[in-house]
Amino acid sequence: MNDRATALEACDLGWSIAMIGRGYAAVVDPVFADVPRGARGYQLLHTVIHKSIRSQTALADYLGVDRTVMPYFVDDLQAAGLVERQDDPADRRRRIVAATRHGRARYAELSERVLEAERVFFGDLPDGERSAFVATLATMAHRSRELAAQRR
Repeated sequence: MNDRATALEACDLGWSIAMIGRGYAAVVDPVFADVPRGARGYQLLHTVIHKSIRSQTALADYLGVDRTVMPYFVDDLQAAGLVERQDDPADRRRRIVAATRHGRARYAELSERVLEAERVFFGDLPDGERSAFVATLATMAHRSRELAAQRR
């Protein structure tokens, strides 16, 4: 095998993405052990708190969750007192998903624990490299959503 082939094998993007995902999950998933739907439940809670995405259909699209499954996600978080369905003041035929007071408090606690786990994940990577990695990853995540939408 020549040097170029060895370098390409060592830098296989698919393998790298998979290993990053597995490593991240190994340190962060334990934070969500008692959260309904685990990391996906946390993502739903994060989204209703920080984004102007409130309908179940829009939440499903944003999070990449099947629309037929999203009501079960919301049901589970609602049963735990983290979110509630409310009438949409702009359209009374629609319901929006909103975080409860308990959900906001729980989210604040969980997000602190996520930051601690992410410090472990990034280890001694310098802050500048970490910031650049996260920014690039966010750009690629948005690009990936666009590519996936084009394929539908």
